[in-house]
Amino acid sequence: MDFALDPDIEDYRQELRRFATKNLAPYYQSDDKAGKMRPELVPTLAGMGLTGLRIPDEFGGQGASALLAGIAAEEIGRADFNASYIIIVTALISDVLVRNGTSEQQASWLPGIADGTSIPCLAVTEPGHGTDAATLEFKAVENGDGWLLYGEKTSITLGLYANAGLVLARTGGRGARGVSAFYVNLDDERVTRAGFDDFGGRSNGRASLHFDGVRVTRAELVGEIGDGFVSVMQGFDYSRAIIGLCCLGTAQAALDETLQWARDRVTFGKPIGTFQGVAFPLAECATHMRGARLVCLEALWKKDNDLEHSAEAAMAKFWAPKLSAEVIHRCLLTFGHLGYASESPMGQRLRDVIGLEIGDGTEQVSKLVISRALLGREFAP
Repeated sequence: MDFALDPDIEDYRQELRRFATKNLAPYYQSDDKAGKMRPELVPTLAGMGLTGLRIPDEFGGQGASALLAGIAAEEIGRADFNASYIIIVTALISDVLVRNGTSEQQASWLPGIADGTSIPCLAVTEPGHGTDAATLEFKAVENGDGWLLYGEKTSITLGLYANAGLVLARTGGRGARGVSAFYVNLDDERVTRAGFDDFGGRSNGRASLHFDGVRVTRAELVGEIGDGFVSVMQGFDYSRAIIGLCCLGTAQAALDETLQWARDRVTFGKPIGTFQGVAFPLAECATHMRGARLVCLEALWKKDNDLEHSAEAAMAKFWAPKLSAEVIHRCLLTFGHLGYASESPMGQRLRDVIGLEIGDGTEQVSKLVISRALLGREFAP
């Protein structure tokens, strides 16, 4: 058993940390206050190969392992949590397209994602169907040699900015096997968008997308008819571990700053770190974060080695965001009134990570997956 990263991966981590510290961290709070994504963000990430991590090199990507994609997301999340959404979304959608798309589709769609000229989004959630995505009602109505898309998708990360979407639509009867996936041009005039005013993640353009007869053909169908739900859920199995690392990255930044504060801040004639009431909670934070990080890395390692990893990814998804919120909260309290001030990034970090306690699968869904893996489906909820 070897817990050390390959030296090349460690060098890459350090390179990303320098890049993110210089090019992303200075804008984390100002982007939140502006409530919108900087136009240069995606090209900046693409210039470092971060939008094409899971895309084969023949299509302009990096051909990176799932493990490397997770480490990249962790480092980006450390500097600018909201920028890490670009990695989460592009990695997930790229993985689905590589596994299920035709060679013609991959040649058409993947290069644009890799070079940052195409910003994709994943359109699954509907007003009445989030967790229970297999019952979605968004319709693909047969029309000649294709379909017309009707309905609303909501809570779509990057929905205000994406020019392409992997959209799940009902092409058949009830249940998961009645759902197909389409890669849709969102610049179509029959797509309208409505943004949200959110508690956190304010620069990510979460939005509702309304489709009024958008035409798609078999050229936009990803995989076979009726395979859309399954193909996207398989992608979630590892993207949830990447989400965990994004959250832990920003929590680690908060903890590092707090540890330094515990050395520098003097009260009652001593650094506050010398008091057990300060030091012990931080020790607990570091311990729990170490464990959660290992769970995330294990899930990604299993993905790379074609091993079953659904339970580990679910563990990563429910534990890491929840833990990160708790750690950041503890860090904010340790800073006291300085941490509560809007000038501090602590409050924004807390607001931002809470979003991923909801997005891409709630705590309850993750525990359902874990329970079924532990007990067997017939003996679990």
